[in-house]
Amino acid sequence: MGKLKTYQEQLQEIVEKGINAAEEQQKKLAAKPFEYAEKLESGAREYSVENLRNRYYGYSDGLFSQLRNLNSRFGNFAADLVAKLEKEAVEGADAVSEAADDLSDAAQDVKKSAEAKKPAARKTTAKKKTTASA
Repeated sequence: MGKLKTYQEQLQEIVEKGINAAEEQQKKLAAKPFEYAEKLESGAREYSVENLRNRYYGYSDGLFSQLRNLNSRFGNFAADLVAKLEKEAVEGADAVSEAADDLSDAAQDVKKSAEAKKPAARKTTAKKKTTASA
């Protein structure tokens, strides 16, 4: 019976080693999801809602500030363009006015010269016919 007892103890030792090895592997495998969860949790703490909100508003403020700056630059460009067009329109109107004045002066000169060349108008007197009535 001593030999059976030795076999039993050896078998129990083998099973115990197997159980220990399986337990160790199971703990290693089970630890992986928890390790990942802990990493995610620490990462999530790094990006708190308040931190994310502040970043979002910061980016948003920057974007709208740039858009306002672009709008201002566009407004300045448009104002310069309108000023140039108005200046050209005024210069064109002045040129037309000057040409009209020159044309009016020329017309006055032509009228004066035409009047000077016209013979003086004579007054014609109507002759009355006298008829003798008896």
